Amino acid sequence: MNRSGQLRTLAEMTGLMPLSRLASSMSPQGIYDELQARWGPVAPVELMPRVNGWLVMGHAEICQVARNERLFSHDPRTWREYTNGVIPPDAPLAALLSPLDNAVYADGERHRRLRSPVEEGFDALDEYQLRRIIERECLGLIDAFSTRGEADLVTEYSAAIPMLVMLSLLGVSAEDREKLRGTLLAGIESYFADDSMQRLLVDLVRKRRAEPRNDMTSMLVRHPNMHSEDEVLHAMMMIIGMGYEVTGIWIALALQLMLTDHRFTARLRGGRLGVDEALDEVLWRDPPVANLMGRYAAADCELAGQRISRGDAVILSFAAGNADFRVHSNDPWLEIGNRAYLSFSAGSHACPAQRAARLIARISVETALDSLDDVAVTVPVDELTFTPSLWNRHLTSLPVRFRPVPGYKR
Repeated sequence: MNRSGQLRTLAEMTGLMPLSRLASSMSPQGIYDELQARWGPVAPVELMPRVNGWLVMGHAEICQVARNERLFSHDPRTWREYTNGVIPPDAPLAALLSPLDNAVYADGERHRRLRSPVEEGFDALDEYQLRRIIERECLGLIDAFSTRGEADLVTEYSAAIPMLVMLSLLGVSAEDREKLRGTLLAGIESYFADDSMQRLLVDLVRKRRAEPRNDMTSMLVRHPNMHSEDEVLHAMMMIIGMGYEVTGIWIALALQLMLTDHRFTARLRGGRLGVDEALDEVLWRDPPVANLMGRYAAADCELAGQRISRGDAVILSFAAGNADFRVHSNDPWLEIGNRAYLSFSAGSHACPAQRAARLIARISVETALDSLDDVAVTVPVDELTFTPSLWNRHLTSLPVRFRPVPGYKR
């Protein structure tokens, strides 16, 4: 039995809370608490008018879904409303559902075949080389505003770094990186739809097939698991997507903590908490991916007392799951080093670039703090705003001032 006293199918439910409330809420955790008080850790919600889904908010329940790809598919064609044409092509949800020919949208053996080249590429990265690339991109961005004495560390810094690093790892030239930067920062719809970006990547694939180099595109082209040019292209788009927005959000929120929270600002004067602790706190408290669309029930089942029907959409709420009291202690000092957060997801579809993402985030934060003298946020913390979104909790801006310098520190 669920908390409403009966088991009903998702299609039978009406009057559900619109999930869009999360996008505009200043206190999303209050909405998660309200849903859990009524329904428990798995709640029916309205995704859009006449389209419902399940929001999974418990830490254990999220792991149960994420680790069972046979029961919860990643292929949006499993979703009943998607295959029945209920969701219009211009609906906001439609941008998240276009199944590319990569591991994100695959299950089972096909998922493992398409994911392993990407995993191997990140596992084989030379950390020294990666560090040099990250530092080069960070210092280049800082140099562009260092003489002004003020900057927005979101739009001028954190939002660009991860994507520029990923493009560099793929072997995209500096000139073409700058071209793609504008496209990718324009929004997720541009990322999937822009023909010029796809043409540039196709051209790069063909060049590397003819003349391989020491980059990830050449590795993908040569990998036996890549069966077509389209699969290579979509693997590249998956890699770019990893740096598209999420790591940039992580960097911005960690910078905010380091510059505004007394526990971390003391670190700059020899205190105990440092950049890694700030990065971990962001992943617990404000995970860049707050809610993840992309699981669909492949068979009838029950989850936390709710009746899940074949074809139902299931949304994983990492923000709610990270707040689950069952994975926390009452001692804040014991929490240091606790990395049971779900911010990289779990199971076979967990982020394959976790090591690279953390290195990008850590070096980006450290470089900004080391390069900008007397840096301070110019507005009160409670006046900082977030971009309205169901999915990613994105700091809109982080305006700072600092002592102007003629160029970045070397």
